[in-house]
Amino acid sequence: MDAIMNSSPIIPAVAVPEGAGVTVYRTIGSPALRDHDPFLLLDHISSNNPDDYSAGFPLHPHRGFVTFTYIIDGHMAHQDDMGNSGDLGPGSAQWMKAASGVIHSEMPQQENGLLRGFQLWINLPAANKMDHPEYQEYSAEAFPIVETPDYTLKVLIGRFADTHAPIRDNSTDVTYFDVHVQPGKHFQHRLPAGNNSLLYVFEGSGQFNAQIVLPHSLVILDTDDHSFDFIAGKKGTRFIVISGKPIHEPIARYGPFVMNSREEIDQAMRDFQTNTFVRDRAWIKRNR
Repeated sequence: MDAIMNSSPIIPAVAVPEGAGVTVYRTIGSPALRDHDPFLLLDHISSNNPDDYSAGFPLHPHRGFVTFTYIIDGHMAHQDDMGNSGDLGPGSAQWMKAASGVIHSEMPQQENGLLRGFQLWINLPAANKMDHPEYQEYSAEAFPIVETPDYTLKVLIGRFADTHAPIRDNSTDVTYFDVHVQPGKHFQHRLPAGNNSLLYVFEGSGQFNAQIVLPHSLVILDTDDHSFDFIAGKKGTRFIVISGKPIHEPIARYGPFVMNSREEIDQAMRDFQTNTFVRDRAWIKRNR
């Protein structure tokens, strides 16, 4: 990954099929960037064409990490083998700590129109990979918004200045912002020292370190400098900014399982095949 960061900080998303045939735009988790510790995957779904999303994501397992799903437009329903159900509409989000094991589905609840959002996979330290699962769902109104003459910022995870999101990640101190910058204006931000950080543009274009950044592009932010200045293009720019503390542990992954060794991956596969995958049904559910 060092070679990628030294040669270019900008990584274009690649369109890949996921689930039962959903088209997603992937940056982290692609051949160009396998991971960006503690982040394992970043998928962006954005389409007006129901052929791109209507098949959804039928029942599938996860173990060893957290998924954070943020819906910007459209409607997505969640169900899992613990009996939880979720209803994600515009601006809402879901934090699911799969940890020891979850089997769930994510299905669009619309036959046409725009479906747009993100899913981020956040790794868990080895000590927490077999924790109890947790499920939390938040309405759009739960997330605070910071407004300035230059930009509007929604705080989804962590904090921005003195504004705190309802979601905090105690393992890797993740922060996650949705930022809309006005045409020609600046967004300046200082990153936590030692974090791995990124910026993904999904509306408009802008300029970062004298380079033009187009939609569906990921910028790896320089953690040595700790601060950056992004200038929006003539039509404005909208992007997400994500930062987290690296775990610095071995990563073994196979499909929906992310552990620390091949032996743990093999065990996850055996558990799934023998119907012993869900280790603990003491599921924590909080709807917000």
